[in-house]
Amino acid sequence: MHDAVGLTGLQLSILDVLWDREEATTQDVWEHLNRDRTLALTTVATLLSRLERKSVLTHRRDGRQYVYRATVTRSEVRCSKVRELTATLFGGDATALLSHLVWADEVEADELELIRELIDAEVNRDGHQDA
Repeated sequence: MHDAVGLTGLQLSILDVLWDREEATTQDVWEHLNRDRTLALTTVATLLSRLERKSVLTHRRDGRQYVYRATVTRSEVRCSKVRELTATLFGGDATALLSHLVWADEVEADELELIRELIDAEVNRDGHQDA
């Protein structure tokens, strides 16, 4: 799995475009991102090159243009970013992260119920029995 640690918000936005479209040219990415912010086309081209050096995307040639696609999935990036957050802010303690979310009122009651269901399903999937 690729390591998405260190990806910026703008780099994640570029990956979002590629995940949604599967493939895109520099122009395509630039047009999509410029709906929400003003960026130079050269800035987007530079960011695409940096992401390729990080091995999170690749390109193919189509005439004179490069067509980019992500080599990582959203799920892989989420896992990497959550590991990064957990390591950086919670000393690698996932329980501390979850406790913070619950106690800081970041999780609504209906979300807590869904989390309980997910935990129960995982416990049952692994063949563990409730005490």
